[in-house]
Amino acid sequence: MGTYINPGNSGFDEINDEDYVDKTMLISLVNSRICKKNKLICISRPRRFGKSYAAKMISAYYDCTCDSHRLFDDKKIAECDSYEKHLNQYNVISLDITSFISDAKSNDIPLKEVPKMIMKELQSELRFLNAKLSAKKSLNSELIRYIDEFNGKKFIFIIDEWDAMIREAKDDPEAQERYLNLLRGWFKNNSFTPKVVAAAYMTGILPIKKDGSQSAISDFKEFTMIKPLEFGGYVGFTEAEVKEICDKNNADFGMMKKWYDGYFFKNVGSIYNPNSVMNAICNDDFDSYWTETSAAEGLLDYISQDYNGLTRTVAELIGGVDVKVSTTGFANDLTTFRGKDDVLTLMIHLGYLAYDFVNKTVRIPNEEIKKEFSEAVKLVNHKATLDRLRESEQLFLDTINGNADAVAAQIEKIHREETAAMNYNKEDSLRSVIKLAYYSYRDHYVQFEELGTGEGYADVAYIPRRDSDWPALIIELKWNKKVEGAINQILNKKYPESLKNLGTKIILVGISYEKDASDNSKKHTCKIVEYTPE
Repeated sequence: MGTYINPGNSGFDEINDEDYVDKTMLISLVNSRICKKNKLICISRPRRFGKSYAAKMISAYYDCTCDSHRLFDDKKIAECDSYEKHLNQYNVISLDITSFISDAKSNDIPLKEVPKMIMKELQSELRFLNAKLSAKKSLNSELIRYIDEFNGKKFIFIIDEWDAMIREAKDDPEAQERYLNLLRGWFKNNSFTPKVVAAAYMTGILPIKKDGSQSAISDFKEFTMIKPLEFGGYVGFTEAEVKEICDKNNADFGMMKKWYDGYFFKNVGSIYNPNSVMNAICNDDFDSYWTETSAAEGLLDYISQDYNGLTRTVAELIGGVDVKVSTTGFANDLTTFRGKDDVLTLMIHLGYLAYDFVNKTVRIPNEEIKKEFSEAVKLVNHKATLDRLRESEQLFLDTINGNADAVAAQIEKIHREETAAMNYNKEDSLRSVIKLAYYSYRDHYVQFEELGTGEGYADVAYIPRRDSDWPALIIELKWNKKVEGAINQILNKKYPESLKNLGTKIILVGISYEKDASDNSKKHTCKIVEYTPE
């Protein structure tokens, strides 16, 4: 079963190997909350971001039935004043909710019975620890008695995958409510909680489900992918940690950053997907390891939702455009969607999108997730999406084959369809149009915006992947200027110089939008030149 009272070292020593990244200072944050008003902590992260690892580490540290000095004496936490004060000083209740769900399914037990299964297992373990405890009394009363009459140590609750019941019983509100009532009984501000609970540490993919506009378990402090606050440094690997890993393994840090960076938190900086970083190191190969896990519930399910504007938003995201989003109304489940903002908010929690708290925007964080979006969008059964995909693929062919008139016509079409009138005459708007128009680039290219080359920065560049025989593209944009000026700028500032060692053909693309005040027409022009090094 997935319930343990005083679980020993919880398997933490088994994964304490040479590739270990020291995250033990997470314990100091929990220590600072023990027996205080903010002692109830809920951490939500995408799958494969180290949640279970952290839960095992915390269990091993607090468990009063073992001596964990050998695990922690050489770690960063040992330097803290709180280290000895809390080491091995508490009873630990460790729950893995997914194991109960698995047992229920394998035995054809309804999910609404899972809370009873948890209570029964805990009572059984309490009786194993002390035969004087009675199965006839409630678990809560026996936990109080265990403290009062026996060793006097409070309990630390560690609940891994707390939201598994919300996800698995998404169509069974009775099962969800019974489970939430179980948690409320432990963690509401009543006589039980201050008497028994020294702290609680819950992990999950989703934040706590909302009951109306409020959290269903209201006393928990939540730290999410939208607002991780002081726990931001423990979401994944920090940039300093990834640099150290790359140095140790002689890996290309630049490629590691492009593939797995993209999440950014205040006072922390860049955060990397730890599972993907370690897979790239072990396999000596930069690729998407997202689909090799059970990460999230399936990107295709969400981008296929028929909400107004979602198709266009997905195209913008794949093209590299930051998109505005409101995250406040999301119900923190997999079924209650009011519109595209709720879908985007869910994808933030699942790790498919990175959130900019300052600008209230989302973007696809890195090359790994771009690959997943590009693969998923091909399977979306939306006519508009499929049409845009075909148009983008044709645009690449027209560009490579030098069909400048066709390129200009398609850019003008996207500009007209996707840009609000008030933003139409802005160069930044035209740059977003370029990224939207070429949004199927992922099959053959890596996209760079404002790529530093020669003596300046190219607006947009598409660098062919190692397994592609397509040419490199350098695109320069102009507004209300002759298109020849764009090509001249590329040549005069020597943008192609840094790409000539790629061993592939380089194509220069100048695109200009000109507004003729005499007839109020909106005309786009294009010039395509194959670059020949001097």
